[in-house]
Amino acid sequence: MEKATQPRAFYGSFFHTPEYGSFEYLERALIEVGEDGAIERVIAHDDPNQAAALAKAREAGELYELGEGRFGLPGFVDIHIHSPQCPQAALALDEPLYRWLDERTFPLESKFADVDFAKKVYSDLVDQLLARGSTTAVYLGSAHLEATVALAEICAERGQRALVGKTVMDDPAANPDYYRDASPEQAVRDTETLIREVEAIGRKSRAGAWPVITPRFIPSCTDEVLRGLGNLAENTGAYVQTHCNEGQWEHDVVLERFGKTDPYALRDFGLLREHSIMAHCPYLTEEEGEMFAELGVAVAHCPTANSYFSSAVAPVQRFRSQGIHVGLGTDISGGYSPSMYENIRQAVLVSRLLETGVNAQLPPEERGGLGEGTRLSLVESFWLATAGGAEALGLPLATFEPGRAFDLQVIDVKRPDSDLTGFGVFDEPIDRLARILYLSTPDNVRQVFSQGVLVCDKDAR
Repeated sequence: MEKATQPRAFYGSFFHTPEYGSFEYLERALIEVGEDGAIERVIAHDDPNQAAALAKAREAGELYELGEGRFGLPGFVDIHIHSPQCPQAALALDEPLYRWLDERTFPLESKFADVDFAKKVYSDLVDQLLARGSTTAVYLGSAHLEATVALAEICAERGQRALVGKTVMDDPAANPDYYRDASPEQAVRDTETLIREVEAIGRKSRAGAWPVITPRFIPSCTDEVLRGLGNLAENTGAYVQTHCNEGQWEHDVVLERFGKTDPYALRDFGLLREHSIMAHCPYLTEEEGEMFAELGVAVAHCPTANSYFSSAVAPVQRFRSQGIHVGLGTDISGGYSPSMYENIRQAVLVSRLLETGVNAQLPPEERGGLGEGTRLSLVESFWLATAGGAEALGLPLATFEPGRAFDLQVIDVKRPDSDLTGFGVFDEPIDRLARILYLSTPDNVRQVFSQGVLVCDKDAR
């Protein structure tokens, strides 16, 4: 494989999903990338200009060839990650949500008051995500300002595109004494500071960094802080993220408190707007979905986490038909895996259960399934993990088209312990893509580029 120190042209075969529901296979294509890391031109193998462009890039030492048995995928866009929860990934997922929070999550997150500890954990997390192909990540930090700013700095240093928020949780009646914001006023001031500091980091970051206004969810927050954060969103235009309609408990608490459901309460506090990312949403009604579409609100679909804590499956196809932006999230650590591959697979799987219902002891018509038009295809799930996430964030990412950021993961289908070739049987492009998405391990992801720069190279280890 030929590599340049700073390649400006990439030659090989690539998969991407420019449109929902279909994929494009760019066989033996040449992708030219500008100095800013954006795609300038894609030259197909049957274009008479390709040979000259290849020769020019090779002579200049700017050509990167994927090589035989390797394929390019766009970097993944993971739009819901609890960054301080990665040390508890896979732990206590059989516990009820309240116990999981009180006995595991809050004690763990409180440790991020120690910035040195935070930097150690966050450095490992960002490296793990990049090694699995996630070049864009939307993070909820802990309730600590300094540690959350450090996360944004680490992402910028490592080359990962990041949207980062300090989690706000100020209600003394709902949060432990040892871990919460000191007051609504302090929480809003800290969020204002976060916005300034992350924007400054973003101006120096090649891939980019953006601040996110981040109330944990309504049950953790006072009316005063929700109102203050909504005003801040109005005044700054910053991204907003929170949990919405994740589970029955949250739904019931909000309804009892306000006499209205989660989405309407968030709207009335000014937290539902364009560039708002609402995680989970399996309980979202059709009427609420219409409101999301009208306001430009995006949904972070977290299929693995919902199986553990929501007792429900989000109806992604209905969201899409209503015009709602939908991306995919790992939801570390409500989701046990940092891999978007795992969540692509889970999104397909749970959609089948939503289609048919799950109680085989009942007649098909009584199992509670939503029926035809509910399931997700593998290609649609791949779109959610790439172009769908980019659409949700309003950023030009995650497809191999001119003007888009060049984020690439190079997949080797001939790894010794993870051979994805199929031995020449069923070798159409869709078969190759299916094997990659269903069967890839982290070892198959050999190189990762973010904004045109190599940020992970396992072949060099």
